[in-house]
Amino acid sequence: MPVFNFPFKAMACPCEIQIVAPGEVVAQAASARAVAEVQRIENKYSRYRPDSIISRINRAAGSGKAVSCDDETQWLLGFADTLFAASDGLFDITAGILRQAWNFSVPRVPSAEELAPLLEKIDWSLVERSGRKVSLPLAGMEIDFGGFGKEYAADRAADALIAEGVTSGYVNLGGDIRVIGPQPDGQPWVIGVQNPRAKEQIVASIPLYDGGLATSGDYEKFFEVDGCRYCHVLNPKSGLPVRFWQSVSIQAPRALAAGSATTIAMLKERDGVEFLKNTGFVYLAIDNSGRLYNNDLPENQT
Repeated sequence: MPVFNFPFKAMACPCEIQIVAPGEVVAQAASARAVAEVQRIENKYSRYRPDSIISRINRAAGSGKAVSCDDETQWLLGFADTLFAASDGLFDITAGILRQAWNFSVPRVPSAEELAPLLEKIDWSLVERSGRKVSLPLAGMEIDFGGFGKEYAADRAADALIAEGVTSGYVNLGGDIRVIGPQPDGQPWVIGVQNPRAKEQIVASIPLYDGGLATSGDYEKFFEVDGCRYCHVLNPKSGLPVRFWQSVSIQAPRALAAGSATTIAMLKERDGVEFLKNTGFVYLAIDNSGRLYNNDLPENQT
């Protein structure tokens, strides 16, 4: 059967769906359902939309009012709680307010005085959840699903394709990938991993028969000041960018698991080495000296 490609834009990034189908009409119908699912998730959880559930929760911060959440939102809040625990408090969905101090299109490092009032409002453990309701106790406090939203959407889009009978293809949301079965000839889909210091180069090609692949790195949004790189992955306890890893790529059964694990590894910095070993996932990581780490290489491999 032929392969059909459908590019689109969502979540502020270029996206594509590539699927194997018996004909274009069938492929278009399946792709449209998957794209609609991505758009639904973006509309529901984007902090940029005033009518999203995230915006409603954030507007009520400090008011004492709780916001009712549906089952899907409750599940995602529970997942955020799991990530917070698994990362020793480093994966914190209340840390998005640090964007008020950091603007990665402008090479300026915020002062400790700028960061201090924001850090006071970052702590997932303060978020109050009771039954179907959630509330933020501090005025100005926010939650943000941006840390795993694209990966969740990639999985849901793939689920939509599977429901349409698709058994071969993949969803790519700005580099967060969910594969559905091998190519028609039984071969894997081969995904290239970008060299974090040379955009046009590929450091590795990862074969995927099924599951998710995600990459986090210090090269997506960053600036340099006095020879020091400041990237968009921010430690919620210090308010400062992480520095140990250039990039971390992980293959897992779903994109959500892969993406969450890459972010935790980035946030754990040097301790991320042990974290990666313990995930049980296939990984490829490059530290700030250019040293390569993966499941098959000794730690001193470069």
